[in-house]
Parts: sequence; structure tokens; C-alpha cells
Amino acid sequence: MAYVEYDYRSSELGCANHYLLPPLLRMLGRPSGPILDLGCGNGAIAHVLLSKGYDVYGVDASTSGVAVANMHAPGRFHVLDVASGRLPDTLASIQFQKVISTEVIEHLYEPRALLRLAASALASEGGELLISTPYHGYLKNLALALSDKMDAHFTALWDGGHIKFFSRKTLTAMLEEHGFSVRGFAGAGRIPWLWKSMLLRAVRIHESQSVHSA
Repeated sequence: MAYVEYDYRSSELGCANHYLLPPLLRMLGRPSGPILDLGCGNGAIAHVLLSKGYDVYGVDASTSGVAVANMHAPGRFHVLDVASGRLPDTLASIQFQKVISTEVIEHLYEPRALLRLAASALASEGGELLISTPYHGYLKNLALALSDKMDAHFTALWDGGHIKFFSRKTLTAMLEEHGFSVRGFAGAGRIPWLWKSMLLRAVRIHESQSVHSA
């Protein structure tokens, strides 16, 4: 299946960025070492972090998104399909302390490829991955069904839309497959248990033992 590019026209924050940024900033803490943004889109979140003193680089499969991102921070953003398995040479030599990925993994046919790339990009054990995706849990799913919002939520009519739907349990399990230990969780958007998205902080503790990594 061919990649369907999201066409970016501006560097403005998307609606999800507004409710993801506060918990993301809390989990990041003070600036300390280079950060890689996997699936940076138009660089909107990376630009906010750069303005706050973080040292951020990004990759994305969207050529239009990377072009927009580089307009505001030249040279920091590169076109890359995360399924490629390796970073561009200009980024491969950087010792990343943290990796962030916001609202990306749910779009991927092979979500484990993103986690393998995140693990390989981190400098060493103790490096952190902060990853967000739409939240799914019993109460939210029930509310979606009762309010007849399930079709819209599943984005079936959006080419290139969401194709993976994670719960906290399933995303945690996939992170653990790839040598991560989940150390933090935050819901974002709406009231608790009806969150729009969830953000997990995972620490790299060892090399992946996933049977899916081959």
C-alpha cells in the first residue's frame, strides 16, 4: 500500500498539539541533551520545544511537512519513512537522550518499526521515549458507541487515517517487546477516562527481545 502524504500548508499547531503539549513538557522536564521527533509533521511541536531551549531534530515521511518545518529551523528536519529502519546519516551520529512521537503510531501499518527506530536512536540504556496516541478504554468506547460517534472515531473514510487503535495495555505491551519500561502515563484532552489521547513515558532498559523485530 502506497504512503498517503499529509499535505502541510503551514507551521501552525494542530488541535491535538494544544492538549498534548502541557503533559509532554511536564514529562520532558528541563532541556538536557538532543531530542528526536519521530513523525514531526510540520515541526509545530518541535518549534515550540526549540523556543523553550530544547535541542530538537525531526523526521517525517511528508515532504511538505519537512519543507515547512525547515523554513523555521533550517537543517533540523529530514524526510524519512520510519519503516526504513535507520536515520539519515546527518542524524545517525547524534547521541539522542530522548525520542518523542505524537499521534503517529496509529497511522502505521507496521507500528513496531517506529519502536525499533526509537530504540536504536537512543544513545544508551536510560534513554526515554515519550509517545502519544488516541486513548481507548472501556468507558470511552462505550460513550462513543452510545453517542453514535464510533464511525467518525475510526476515520474509515480518511485515506491515510488511523488504522491502529491502542489501549494503555496494548501500547505498554508493544513497548516492553522493544526493551522499554513504561514509567509514566498521562491522559490529554477531555475529562479522565474519556481522554482524547494518552501519553506514555518509557525508559529503554535493554536490547529488544521482540519476536517481531526480524
